[in-house]
Amino acid sequence: MDSRTNPEVAHSIVAAGIRTNYHDLGHGHPVLLIHGSGPGVSAWANWRLIMPDLARQARVVAPDMVGFGYTDRPPGQRYAMETWVEQAVGLLDALGIDKTDLVGNSFGGGLALALAIRHPQRVRRLVLMGSVGVHFPITPGLDAVWGYTPSLQTMRKLLDIFAFDPKLATDELAQLRYDASIRPGFQESFAAMFPAPRQRWVDAMASTEADIRSLPHQTLVVHGREDQVIPLANSLTLATWIPRAQLHVYGQCGHWTQIEHAARFAQLVGNFLAEAGSAEPQPLHS
Repeated sequence: MDSRTNPEVAHSIVAAGIRTNYHDLGHGHPVLLIHGSGPGVSAWANWRLIMPDLARQARVVAPDMVGFGYTDRPPGQRYAMETWVEQAVGLLDALGIDKTDLVGNSFGGGLALALAIRHPQRVRRLVLMGSVGVHFPITPGLDAVWGYTPSLQTMRKLLDIFAFDPKLATDELAQLRYDASIRPGFQESFAAMFPAPRQRWVDAMASTEADIRSLPHQTLVVHGREDQVIPLANSLTLATWIPRAQLHVYGQCGHWTQIEHAARFAQLVGNFLAEAGSAEPQPLHS
């Protein structure tokens, strides 16, 4: 299967030993988009409304992280933050990208945060959207997302959790996402990532307060006010701890900021990334 029959399948490259499916479009300073962890998710499903707009000013790279989408699932693969960070850095290396802007959604926000902490020289500017990465009591919404077992009815209920506007949670979208969740290998790897009790996976994705406070990057923190999956308090904490952070909260918006407010989100992120100068990031001073 390729992009002629499935828009979720694009380019293929080996990143940290993992054959990785990724999208690569536009020209300019690179920006790496890291998707969330919903059932049946892929980079294209997460970012399809955003990539064309950002690609007008930047080189947009959006991979399927291992365990998700159309990236290979090696037998016995261990799913952990270290694995995903290594894959992301391996992708940058394979593409010859020394420094990138970094946009992470939800699970991808926790991954973006961890990458920026471990490899600060590889990141120019950072965008965290509905992000994990700090400790919080798991929400019923996130527990339902990570505990998904395939059925069309269950997927329909998840869409109601993800989106503030019920008109977005259509039967057609529920069918598409359900079909994606039952493709060969998708549910097997998804179930292996987040078995109950799931609070431990929230905690495993958290970075330390000291590490977050030491981030030198200009950072944009974005959240939907009515998010039922990741609490708004997460973004308030991140915006407080990261010295060069700014916070934008969308009202009447759930967990799908990049879908529910696609044009606004693309403009906000595009403007933020366009501000960057070649001297960033600078050392912090006490």
